Amino acid sequence: MRSTRIRARSTTFAALTIALLAGCTGTPTASERQARTDLDAVGSMYRPGGVRPDLPSLTAQSPLADYLRYAILNNPRVEAAYYAWAAAVERITPARSMPDPRLTFGADITNMLEALMPGLMVDLPGPGKLRAAGDVAAAESSAGYFDFEFEVLQTAFAVKSAYVRLHFLERTLQVERETLALLADVETQARQQVGAGRGTVQDVLRAQIDREQLENTIANIDDSRSVIEAEFRAALGHSPSDLSIPLPATFEPSPAPPPADEVLAIAAAHNPRLGRMESDVRRGEAMLDLARTSRVPDLSVGIEADVKASPVMWRPTASMTLPIWRDKIAAEIAAAQADKRSAEARLTAEQIALAAEFASMLYLYREGGRNATLFENALLPRARQSLDAARSGYTTGRSSFLDLINAQRQLLEFELAAVEARTQQELSIASISLLIAGAAPEGTPLLPTAPLTSGLPDPKEDRP
Repeated sequence: MRSTRIRARSTTFAALTIALLAGCTGTPTASERQARTDLDAVGSMYRPGGVRPDLPSLTAQSPLADYLRYAILNNPRVEAAYYAWAAAVERITPARSMPDPRLTFGADITNMLEALMPGLMVDLPGPGKLRAAGDVAAAESSAGYFDFEFEVLQTAFAVKSAYVRLHFLERTLQVERETLALLADVETQARQQVGAGRGTVQDVLRAQIDREQLENTIANIDDSRSVIEAEFRAALGHSPSDLSIPLPATFEPSPAPPPADEVLAIAAAHNPRLGRMESDVRRGEAMLDLARTSRVPDLSVGIEADVKASPVMWRPTASMTLPIWRDKIAAEIAAAQADKRSAEARLTAEQIALAAEFASMLYLYREGGRNATLFENALLPRARQSLDAARSGYTTGRSSFLDLINAQRQLLEFELAAVEARTQQELSIASISLLIAGAAPEGTPLLPTAPLTSGLPDPKEDRP
């Protein structure tokens, strides 16, 4: 009978303990709530219900916006960054949660079982420690969001870059083929002059040399198209050999960038590289707060019940850590302080580098515009006039064949330079808008403002 009562008491104690602990949940911190709100907002657009939304149906006439949206939703690098961010958000909960309680068991045994003591032990971290640990994890998840945003913008830039280069490659081929036809006419004219006794075979050979060199150049440029097409399909999230995605047949010129001050203001608010550095600073602040709590002792409390005694004997226990190693505590705080200052310095360095990169891109944009205007409005019309005059003069004997070839070469050089200038201008605009200003295409599944700062520690004066 006594053994039966002991088993019943032990079972009752275990059942009560399990019932007490079953279904327990912690209290989210402000930073955790904000992080989950941000993740839900992006996830509802990027992966609603945990699945990829329907992709735009692409045709050769589709606007660039459809290609950009397709790439952002389908590119595996973007998807990997999204789920890495989601995992970082989920890690906030374990970081701010209480340690798991422990079931204990003890007994006193001589020649027989004297006492049987099941128990429960709970560790209680010092005040502020769990909140600070949660804030550290929240800042790390904030960095994960900016890594996701960076991949989104990099993917958009890869699509835009390939889109621009494909268009101007076609324009280059058009120029080269027009020049090839012109060289064929020049060669025919040279043969006619030789037949009329006013030219030399050397003139024909020079025309043939230029024509054959140009044919080889056209073949090389045409072959390079496959490389850009592979980059374009890869940016869309497809294998380079996947020909199911049609290439764009139209081209949309980019609008001019806004004034420099406006671009820098947009970059300060939206550039993901700066956002990640700011998250590192926030993490440094949270780590500093966490290091300071190492001076606070932790508690452990528990209770045991001797279920063999009658009546049941309850035995409460408690213990506390003693943070007595002051040099260790000081070193932890100093290390966190140094990490924070390092993050602040990296942020400043990134701001300077971004401003310098913007100045460089803005110069390339202005240079491309000036050069394109010069070639298209001034030099090309004169080069065409010069070629017409050289061809007429060669026919009448007033100019040499060398004058004719030089005029043709100069026209080709100016036409290619004009195409290169427009290419440079378009790529500069893409870099300024996407990689520097961080201005995502319309409809991109991103947060409208800098995320994950609400609930994190505000910048403050260093404390000892």
